[in-house]
Parts: sequence; C-alpha cells; structure tokens
Amino acid sequence: MAAAKTKKNRRIGIGECYASASPVVITTLLGSCVAVCLWDPVRKIGGMNHILLPGRADLKHFNLPARFGVNAMEQLINDLIRLGGRKKNLVAKIFGGSNIYPALRENLATGPRIVAFVKEFLSLESIEIIRENTGGNDTRVIYFHTDTGEVFLRRTVSSMAARLVARENEMLEKLAAEVAKLADIEWFH
Repeated sequence: MAAAKTKKNRRIGIGECYASASPVVITTLLGSCVAVCLWDPVRKIGGMNHILLPGRADLKHFNLPARFGVNAMEQLINDLIRLGGRKKNLVAKIFGGSNIYPALRENLATGPRIVAFVKEFLSLESIEIIRENTGGNDTRVIYFHTDTGEVFLRRTVSSMAARLVARENEMLEKLAAEVAKLADIEWFH
C-alpha cells in the first residue's frame, strides 16, 4: 500500500493572505474577523485571507493592508489569478464574523459588519458564496484545502477564545494608536 502524501500546512494570522497552486492546508483562528476561502475548482487553486475590518486601508495604514476588507479581497483574487486561476471560476466560502462581545448590540459589532461587507464585495465581483458559517458568539479554527476546496471547521474552547479576543483587541488598539498619531480623531471600540 502506498503511503499517503501529506500536504504542507500554512497558518495565517490577522491581516494575512495566502494562495497556492499546489496542495496546502491553510489554517486560521477566527473570532470577529472573517476568513474568505476562494477556490478555482477547474484549476484546483485556492487561497484564504483573514480580514480584521471592513473597508479599505488608506495611505496612512498601509503597513498591513490585508487587515482591511477591500485590500484583502483584491490581494487574494490577484494572487489566485497570478497562480493561473480564472476569476470566472472562483467560488467562495466565508467564515467567522462572530460577535465575541455578546453585550455589544449586533449592529455595532465588528464581525457582522465584516460579513456584510464580504457578501456585498463578492456579489459585486460575481463570485458565488457556496458555503458560509458566520455570526454567533463562537470562535472557529478553519482548515482550508487548496486542492479540493474542502474546509473543516472546529469550534474553539473558551481559553482559546479568550486569547483570540485579547489578540484582536491588541490589534484594534494598535490601529487606534496609529490613527491618533496621524489625525485628531476620536476612536471608539
């Protein structure tokens, strides 16, 4: 019996994006952030991003532009096309967007706003969403197989969720500090 070939693993974090034309399992941990898995089923090419905020990075916030929705989506689509994928073939699976602060009203929570942004962006780009697991109050670990398009999801335990919330808060505080240095803007989070 032939030994099964193992796939390479690639972990991405907040504001990162990764795409591959060879078999890779891309993993990320999500709370209020959203991960979009794009896959070209004809070419067997896939990629994932990890979005922290909806919208677009401006010139003052370009150190990690993929933290912002428009930049992360454009980067992922461009990376897939550079690898030989075809935009017309792309399908999407979206995950995350939890309201990890249940005391915060749903319309003020970041997660649902990112999900709404991603859905609108994909609709405008004519990319079909074929699977979705978003919202709620759970954190998730996503495992995306770039060659098959399969995604495995694992709900996380509370200690892992607390670490993720702390990491997302730290990232938001860094963004607030950057904004405060550049302009006289009052930051709410």
